[in-house]
Amino acid sequence: MTTTTANLPTDVTNRSATIGNRVLWTLQILLGLFFLTASGGPKLVIPHTLTDNAPENLTIPFGLLIFIGIVEVAGGIGLMVPRLCALAAAGLSVLTVLAAATQAFIADKPSMAIFPLVLAAIFAWIAYQRRATITDLRNTLSR
Repeated sequence: MTTTTANLPTDVTNRSATIGNRVLWTLQILLGLFFLTASGGPKLVIPHTLTDNAPENLTIPFGLLIFIGIVEVAGGIGLMVPRLCALAAAGLSVLTVLAAATQAFIADKPSMAIFPLVLAAIFAWIAYQRRATITDLRNTLSR
């Protein structure tokens, strides 16, 4: 069984890789901005308003809500930093799985767990696609 990329000219293969890289960076920047402005940012800027308006947040201790906001903001920034994007995506994948579990079991709203699970899959895909940055970072730190 032969691969189809072996028969393609190198400029077509390079163009395809460049387009994929641009799409991936666009997705990373959009998700990073989402976590900065819509998810983690409000937990840090207006945490009391969140607990007043969303009753499921009342089951989460206030300090934990602030910690989650810090982690989300750090993950959003990390998605936009080339050396940290894979680690940030892996961390956000874990965070969103835990958010889905919180929605399903603590807030007793399993239908609300779908969005965090979709985000977890997207972050896992980003981490997989950017996995080379993890080894590069490890090699840089071990010097």
